[in-house]
Amino acid sequence: MARLTIAQLQRRARQGQRLTMLTAYDYPMARLLDEAGVDIVLVGDSLAMVVMGLESTAEVTLAHMLHHAQAVRRGVSHALLVVDLPAESLRGSPERVRRDAQRLRKETGCEAVKVEWRPRMDRAVRVMVHAGIPVMGHVGLTPQTAQVEGGFGYRGKDAASAQRIINQALQLEAAGCWSLVIECVPDVVAEEITQRLRIPTIGIGAGRSCDGQVLVTHDLLGLYDRFHPRFVKRYAQAGALMRRAMQRYCLDVRQRRFPASAHSRPMAPVEAARLRQQLNGHA
Repeated sequence: MARLTIAQLQRRARQGQRLTMLTAYDYPMARLLDEAGVDIVLVGDSLAMVVMGLESTAEVTLAHMLHHAQAVRRGVSHALLVVDLPAESLRGSPERVRRDAQRLRKETGCEAVKVEWRPRMDRAVRVMVHAGIPVMGHVGLTPQTAQVEGGFGYRGKDAASAQRIINQALQLEAAGCWSLVIECVPDVVAEEITQRLRIPTIGIGAGRSCDGQVLVTHDLLGLYDRFHPRFVKRYAQAGALMRRAMQRYCLDVRQRRFPASAHSRPMAPVEAARLRQQLNGHA
C-alpha cells in the first residue's frame, strides 16, 4: 500500500472526509497504528510525559525526538509521519529551527514537522517552507509554553483571546503551513478557524467542526493515568489489562507454574545421557 501524501490528505479534507491522527513513540505502536489505517502518525513531544515520566513537554530534546522518530519510521509504511519540533529548537532563531527541522527530516524520513505557535513563529515557518520542509502548525493550548502561560486548560474562552488565536492560525497558514492542530479551545473558536482556513484543521479538545481529530494514543488506550483530560474518549483500558497480565506472571513464577514443560526445549534422551556420561567422566 502506497504512503499517503500531504496532497491526498488535503484533498480528502476538502471532500469532507475526516482525517485521523494518533501518536506513536516506538516501533510496535507505530505498526499497530499503521495497520489500523490511521492517516497521520505523530511522534509527539508528549513522549516527555507518557513515555519518559517528565513533567512537561518542554523538557524533550532534539536527540529524544530523533531517537523515537527513527523507531516509529520503521513501523510506518502507509500513514503520513509527522514529528514535533521540540521546545529547545523553537526557542532558537528561524535558521536554528530550519536546521533542526532539516535534520529531523533527513535522519528520520518523516514527511513533515509540527511547530507550536509562539511569537514570530510565522517567520520560522516561512524559512522552513522556503527550504522545502512541510510544516504543520499548532494553536490554542501549546503544551511547550503552557507552564508560563497559566498552566494547562482551555484557551480562547473570551472574545479577545479567541481573536488572537484566530489571528495566529491565519498567520501560520499565510506563512505556508499545510495543516493546523487546534488544541483546547471552545467549539466556536475551532469552527471559526476551520471556516476561514483553506488548509485542514485537526482538533484535540476543540469540538466537532475540525477536518480531523488527534489524540495521544496512550490516553485513548488507558495506558497513562496521571490525569484524564475531559476531551479524551477512552476506547480501552489496556493499562489495567496489562497490569493483570504482569501480576499473573509474577504469581506463576513465584508458585513455580511458569515456565512449564511447554515453554522449554528438551534434549533428545540419547544426547542427554551422553552429556551426563561426559560430565560424570570429568568428575
